[in-house]
Amino acid sequence: MNLDFNTELAEGYKSKSQIARILTEDWVLNNSYCPNCGKNKLHNYETNNPAADFFCYNCESDYELKSSKSSLSNKVVDGAYETMISKINDYSNPHFFFLNYTINYTVNNFFCIPKHFFVPNIIERRKPLNANARRAGWVGCNILIKDLPSSGKVFLIKDRIALDPHYVVKQWRKTSFLEKEDLKSRGWLLELISIIDKIPKNTFSLEEVYSYENVLKARYPNNRFIKEKIRQQLQVLRNKGFIQFMGNGFYKKK
Repeated sequence: MNLDFNTELAEGYKSKSQIARILTEDWVLNNSYCPNCGKNKLHNYETNNPAADFFCYNCESDYELKSSKSSLSNKVVDGAYETMISKINDYSNPHFFFLNYTINYTVNNFFCIPKHFFVPNIIERRKPLNANARRAGWVGCNILIKDLPSSGKVFLIKDRIALDPHYVVKQWRKTSFLEKEDLKSRGWLLELISIIDKIPKNTFSLEEVYSYENVLKARYPNNRFIKEKIRQQLQVLRNKGFIQFMGNGFYKKK
């Protein structure tokens, strides 16, 4: 996989944002592949297509691209808040590619957040544009990457190293069961996956997960049976093969 952009495409352009769009989209089109099915070729939609930027003929996955020279570790600016929330609620949101590159137009990191990791909780509502703005009152949003578990970021390139596509697809499929869950169930499962992510050991206990009970109570104030919900969600994750039950209240990450 070539990590360098084709900078010849930027000749004649002066707008930095336009140059970045042209170079990053061309790089994805010519160097990336579908991490859902592992096929080598993605295809691009027409410019300004509201659905997505790229699609895979093989599995019909849609991908939207976000790129930046800055680190993509906390939050990324996206489009209209209501549009994003509506897409999440009706399960029509695309997968998201995130591309981080150097000032010399070389890829640093390139990862994908599968669509099944998108729940309303990771979408931050921005302040409306002020009255003097061209689109006064318009409300945008941020994608809170920092709130995702590590399994929600499937790297194709990490620290300038291209990962084996077979490994990438395997990482993707570890959580693909989430796509079949409704938003409420998915939200709870993602909460548990995030908690498991925070436990540094590969083997962990039910009691260690219980230690996050107050965090979950704050997130779900109307639920009076948090511990019961924790056990239920751990059982789902076990049945889906995400974790392994070791007996005597202990689990193992897989």
